Amino acid sequence: MKNQYLLTPYFIDKPVPGLHSAAGPGWQVNRPPLPAGKPQAIMSRLYQPLAEFMAQTIKQGDRPVSFAGDCCTTLGVMAGIQKAGLSPTLIWLDAHGDFNTWETTPSDFLGGMPLAMMVGRGEQTICEQVGLAPFPEAQIILTDARDLDPSEKANLNDSAVVHLPQVAQLLDYPLPDGPLYVHFDVDALDSQVLPAVSYPAPGGPGVAEMRRVFHHLARTGRVTAVSVSAWNPDLDEDGRSREIVMELLAELVAE
Repeated sequence: MKNQYLLTPYFIDKPVPGLHSAAGPGWQVNRPPLPAGKPQAIMSRLYQPLAEFMAQTIKQGDRPVSFAGDCCTTLGVMAGIQKAGLSPTLIWLDAHGDFNTWETTPSDFLGGMPLAMMVGRGEQTICEQVGLAPFPEAQIILTDARDLDPSEKANLNDSAVVHLPQVAQLLDYPLPDGPLYVHFDVDALDSQVLPAVSYPAPGGPGVAEMRRVFHHLARTGRVTAVSVSAWNPDLDEDGRSREIVMELLAELVAE
């Protein structure tokens, strides 16, 4: 399966020029004209071409890979997957749950809400603008999520989302049949190994463990779409975080 890459060099609604270092030959860059106004309006406009990229890439038989600065871009990714007629199992690797709503968030940070938004909980402005229908909770496998706010944890416990606390559990977990969409927030990795992240959480898997998991997922032959929430390039002084992430991504999307 041929990979097609799209870089969205933004964190929420703000450009991150340093993310251009991730782009390789043949990568496309998502830089549409953006409106002024609330973050949701800006992000919705940013994610519309992302959704179209995902849908068209899948329809032509290739694998789309979205690379961006935050997890909210998954809303555009999933909207595009739905436009292509697919309803995959979503494997979400993250140090955080991203399952807050306005009622539970202690920080009012939109970046802590995208998985909740995706299933129809809480804030829905972006979902409505990109044409994303609520995704079934039972088709989500959230792994790691070692840093949860108390009410966010309660939301997850009351949901149908499968939570695997250890990433290595994916090696033995019986994945459902059908296509897989893998979302990788790089802060899932141990912050002692990958320190260039904005919201580090103690613990997490090392590189070797994550590589084994990605190799296992790649060998299923069913990884249909991938999204990556990148390191913070302003914190990656020696380029090591970039190197680790790109090596792991290559393992996951080996053609």
